[in-house]
Amino acid sequence: MKDQLQRDVILKAPPKRIISLVPSQTELLVDLGLENYIVGVTKFCVHPIGFKNSKQIVGGTKNINLEIIRDLNPDIILCNKEENTKEIVEACEKIAPTHVSNIFTINDSKQLIKQYGILFSCEEKAALLNKSIDHKYLEFKTEVSSMSIKKVAYFIWRKPWMVVANNTFIHHVLEINNFKNNYANQERYPEIELNTLRESIDLDYILLSSEPFPFGEKHKQEILKEIPNVRVVLVDGEMFSWYGSRLLKAFDYFKKLHNSLN
Repeated sequence: MKDQLQRDVILKAPPKRIISLVPSQTELLVDLGLENYIVGVTKFCVHPIGFKNSKQIVGGTKNINLEIIRDLNPDIILCNKEENTKEIVEACEKIAPTHVSNIFTINDSKQLIKQYGILFSCEEKAALLNKSIDHKYLEFKTEVSSMSIKKVAYFIWRKPWMVVANNTFIHHVLEINNFKNNYANQERYPEIELNTLRESIDLDYILLSSEPFPFGEKHKQEILKEIPNVRVVLVDGEMFSWYGSRLLKAFDYFKKLHNSLN
């Protein structure tokens, strides 16, 4: 199989010992019924709740313990281009076959689910999950199509202030929600100065994500002092950035979010 970076992933048999270095992919594996095959996860693999307590923690997404990973004797290691560094992927490849995902759209996510179905011999479950995502997505697109387009800035970090721009999964999700990204003409996650938004009189909302920086009410008030002419909304970052099976919950969340904004 080729992964989503078109790298060859060669396996002699379906993997029985899996290490996942990506939180959203860990959740997906569990929802595909593979929880008993997962032997190692990151400290950020917080879903399902309490799941990581029963597995070996191998580090974070950017810093891993190669000795622990090696001792776990994995059949496969699952990475993501954005979550994990090139150095991590290269180090993992020396231990076991390593699959790297690369997600920018819903279709990319569905492709990953299909690949996991093949890799782990659970094609039927993967197909049913993709079918459910299609249903939820179509239903949501129909509902949101009648909503007016709102211009937004989506913040992910403070000190320095960082926002989501083009060429990201979150940007794609914003578009699905009829949110026009104020930073669509920039790439990835640019740093900005708050005072540059004071002139954006057509900006409807500033969305403050719950992750990776845990924005809260005090940060909302901090921004309102600088930019009083815009609505600042705290949003669930997992719903905007976690792909895979989380999409089943995300579309319902987006419906509630739009209802709260109207």
